Amino acid sequence: MTERAEAEIPTFGTVKGVLVPTLLTILGVIMYLRLGWVVGNVGLLGAWSIILIAFGITTATALSISSIVSNVRIGAGGAYAIITRSLGLEIGGSIGVPLYLSLALSMALYIFGFREGLRYLFPEVSALVVDFTVFAVLFIIVFISTEIAFRVQYGVLAVIIASLLSIAAAGLPAVPELAFTRPTPPLSFWVVFAVFFPAATGIMAGANMSGELKNPRQSIPFGTLAAIAVSLAVYLALAGWLAGSASPEDLASDFTILIRTSAFGLLVLAGLLAATFSSALNSLVGASRVLHAMGEHDILPGSAWITRRSAAGVPRNALLVTALIVVAALLLRDLNAIAPLITMFFLITYAMINIVILVEQSLGLVSFRPRLTIPRAVPLAGAAGCLFAMFVINPLFSLFAVVLVGAFYAVLIQRHLKETPPYGDVRSSLFVALAEWAAKKAQTLPSSQERAWRPNLLVPVDNPTEFRGVSAFARDITYPSGSVSILGVHTGGEDRDLAVRIPYLAEDFRQDGIFTSWTIVRAATFAVGVTTSMQALKRTIFPPNIVFLRMPDSAEREEETVTIIRRAAESRMAGVLYAAHPKAGLGRRRQINLWIPEACMAWTLGKKLPNCDLAILIAYKLVINWDAAVTVIAAVEDPERAPAVRESLETLLEQARLPHTDLLVMNDRFDAALGSEPQADLNIFSLTLDPDFAAIRTIVEKTRSTCLFCRDSTRESALV
Repeated sequence: MTERAEAEIPTFGTVKGVLVPTLLTILGVIMYLRLGWVVGNVGLLGAWSIILIAFGITTATALSISSIVSNVRIGAGGAYAIITRSLGLEIGGSIGVPLYLSLALSMALYIFGFREGLRYLFPEVSALVVDFTVFAVLFIIVFISTEIAFRVQYGVLAVIIASLLSIAAAGLPAVPELAFTRPTPPLSFWVVFAVFFPAATGIMAGANMSGELKNPRQSIPFGTLAAIAVSLAVYLALAGWLAGSASPEDLASDFTILIRTSAFGLLVLAGLLAATFSSALNSLVGASRVLHAMGEHDILPGSAWITRRSAAGVPRNALLVTALIVVAALLLRDLNAIAPLITMFFLITYAMINIVILVEQSLGLVSFRPRLTIPRAVPLAGAAGCLFAMFVINPLFSLFAVVLVGAFYAVLIQRHLKETPPYGDVRSSLFVALAEWAAKKAQTLPSSQERAWRPNLLVPVDNPTEFRGVSAFARDITYPSGSVSILGVHTGGEDRDLAVRIPYLAEDFRQDGIFTSWTIVRAATFAVGVTTSMQALKRTIFPPNIVFLRMPDSAEREEETVTIIRRAAESRMAGVLYAAHPKAGLGRRRQINLWIPEACMAWTLGKKLPNCDLAILIAYKLVINWDAAVTVIAAVEDPERAPAVRESLETLLEQARLPHTDLLVMNDRFDAALGSEPQADLNIFSLTLDPDFAAIRTIVEKTRSTCLFCRDSTRESALV
């Protein structure tokens, strides 16, 4: 055994790699044992309708596959590679795992079909011996070389052709009267459709070999569509022959009618054996390739071991894992209970392929320029047809299959897969397109954003070390629906520290579930960098609405902070000033004091609050994220005003809907009341347009706590 990179992987052309395996998978056990039953139950016209509907669904899917592979080289794994290439590893893996299991379990079903055909000749032979003997032969063929496996297929194809010629040689008797009518009482049309439909689901047999084709962009479309066309013609012609060969009653009751009525029955039996053998062979080859492809993207445990190939290029470790699953399935002895689930997984896969092409077509990306273009109606019909077929065949299994795929997706999301396929995927483009659509729709609505307001912080940083001390607080006032835009401001010298450390700061916020972006600007001064960035971001789709500032530590920075606050007000952008207590910090984060300024004490119902909204909204966010209590404080110098102020603030608090709130009206001047309020971990105040930083330092000293000063933008409202 050697590593994959050292293996010489053989490649195959259109006929050997796609057309023949796809054709042999479609012309399988249902053609030999159930097509007559279909005609007997629904008549010839009904049978043709079922065949055309089933092949219509799979043809639409095949066209979607062809369009995708004509755009990019999809890599190994067939359907898994197609879905991963567009929608990412998590969605690709959530489909790929059940697809792989379906391919592996299908092999057991085909072996059971082979055994039933063999026991037609030798009824006394042990079923268990037949099953494991056939499996051993299949495994040895694929284990030695894929080339040998594909050479065997030519012999299988010859036997199937001979069996069809044997049927044709029997001639066509006069068409019975009931051939074009439905017998009475008939089975439901859709019940019969459900039995037949798996015959048309073999279209991925060639695409599963995408990693080992010389030219998958050419081979998959041509080989798959040609196989569908040939097999469709065979099914339509054979249904017509069956309608004239026996009565509806005989067709519906005798599953071996083709063997009895053909010119050489043993050739038809040989065709049945050859078809089930080749289908099992293709399932084993395809399953091991899908597993190997998932291993290359670290989807499954032990992926490094799974991806090893032999010197002949055979993924033998993936083959061994698949063999264990097949052996377990053979030991169950009866897969009828889960056979519908296998079909469901195939249909989900085909539906996702159609959805992929719909997404790619809808985004209008320049990277999607397939040589084979198809109308949007084709993948839409394919996706709708797959979903329709799922719930017609078995609604319960369909629901279970969808839930199982969702569970796989949830597991893969939790693993945080890092490796991505070449050129990435289109998920980011999809979400950007949705965001652009939402933004354009929002622009057509009334301009008021008060009900949709959320805290979107612009955080200027020139010293990442200092910012780390307040990053947790910034997170607490934005989580869960807000966002953080980190603005690195470089004012001279090397900016290596900013360039290296700011991405890590952003990642910390992202890990806390907060949408975060970052950038670095060069400017003559800190204020110029921030104000210019505010203006530039003002017209973006989702602009920040609060500039988050820290207490300045120098006279020069005080002037810059005032400038930033004024420019923010001119841009109708809110501002907060964080003044940390040097010793207390944020304490236990359990108690908040919210100070109401004089302008808000005389508020009456129906009026807008003057510069109080942001302070109330931030207090609310902290109450929720800290699980804290808040005391609303008003300092009233005139005792005679106190009852009216209390009544006004009680109405305000009722309208603001602040939880865990107490109201305290203090009979004193504001500056005298400071220090006598209940001890809190954070005190929140309103911020003036020209803040007095000396007074702010005094407030921090007297309250013995960290303080936050808030200035409204007029676009937020605590009362909506």
